[in-house]
Amino acid sequence: MTLLHLSLAARSPEAMARSLARLMGGRALPFPPCPNAWIAFAAADDGTAVEVYPAGTRVLRGAETVAFAAGPPRRDTSATHLAIASPLSVEQIEALARDCGWTARICDRGPFSCVEVWTGEDLLIEVLDAGMLRDYRREMTAGNWRAMFGLEDER
Repeated sequence: MTLLHLSLAARSPEAMARSLARLMGGRALPFPPCPNAWIAFAAADDGTAVEVYPAGTRVLRGAETVAFAAGPPRRDTSATHLAIASPLSVEQIEALARDCGWTARICDRGPFSCVEVWTGEDLLIEVLDAGMLRDYRREMTAGNWRAMFGLEDER
């Protein structure tokens, strides 16, 4: 399985999408199905993307297809976060975060390391450079996870 795209909400969808696109080495474009939304495409241009809706947007089951409705923006935190691979170096990721006014720090997650980026919207983005991505793909497996936490195989 490959994660193809995900959506998240932001108070400034265009700015968030443009920054995400820079981290992914891709480009940001408007997302016309949802008013004032944007989409950030990864560099590979293989459909990997993050849709960024205005804060408060609700995704609804429409009569024939998905529908969007505006609502009041939430001011609390969320469990939503994402991990993305970046063609940028750690130094470039940290510089981009600084340029955006975001916090960035290198963190060890156990099976992998990442640059933990906290956006101005309190969204956590784990950004992995090429070396971190290699470690992630090698170490972040169900078998390693079970071993790390002493979990039984449920098969």
